[in-house]
Amino acid sequence: MLGKNYPLHDINKVFDMFEETIGKGGVSDKTGAELTLINKLFAAMPPEASEYAMMMLHGTPGSELPQKAQDVMPLYVRFLNLAEYLEKVDALREVPSSLSTEQIMERHNMMDSLEEHEKAFGAPLLGYKFNEETNHVDEHKPDEASEQDGSSNLHLMNASAAVFPCVDPVKTALFYENNLGFKAAHLNDEKMPHIRLVRDNVVIALVESPVRLAPIAMYELIIYVSEPLLLFHELKAGGVKILEELPEAQASQKASSNRQFVIEDCDGRKICISQSSEIV
Repeated sequence: MLGKNYPLHDINKVFDMFEETIGKGGVSDKTGAELTLINKLFAAMPPEASEYAMMMLHGTPGSELPQKAQDVMPLYVRFLNLAEYLEKVDALREVPSSLSTEQIMERHNMMDSLEEHEKAFGAPLLGYKFNEETNHVDEHKPDEASEQDGSSNLHLMNASAAVFPCVDPVKTALFYENNLGFKAAHLNDEKMPHIRLVRDNVVIALVESPVRLAPIAMYELIIYVSEPLLLFHELKAGGVKILEELPEAQASQKASSNRQFVIEDCDGRKICISQSSEIV
């Protein structure tokens, strides 16, 4: 959370504050390059781009900004990431004469969080990157491998969730908890109240609906796993209805589709568990 008293409209003064904190030391070696990259990108944009950044710095949600601000949201994310990082560095630099156990734990957690902020430092931003050899901001030309796999040091998308309309979300949540090993969280304070189901990297949102729409595809959810055999036996032992058995590994080598099995949940949804060699 940002807590410093920043100027309302002058982003250059904010950059001066950043530079002052960096000059005191105790920061990542790439912090200065990150500041230069962000500063240069703002300098190349219309003045309103900086004004939108200042609005976000003072707490305006990005979703409330106009579409032209949404187009450069990665820049605002990195700007706020740098601001929060430097605030934490400043806070850690001041060591009180005596610390309670709670304060010690708070400082410890703050120190651990610095590494997460630093992951973005040096990553390309809006097609540009800081060149450490020339100390200039250059156009970034990703290599062929990174273009193909879409990899980046900064992930703006963290996870996704399938949305299941349910006549009785609580009943469905209990089935997924008791039979499929998911953990449920009831989120009634969100814009769309729902029950969030989580297991490993799979997230499902259950929402209340008077009717459940008929599926338009063979399956309503596909879950990719590296080795389906263990999960198959776990779900079968848990009483889950198996619609399509898991074929033997040797037999599946000649099959035209992935090795998979299909289950049915308490609402009649068909869920495919498919083998994938990739980590998803």
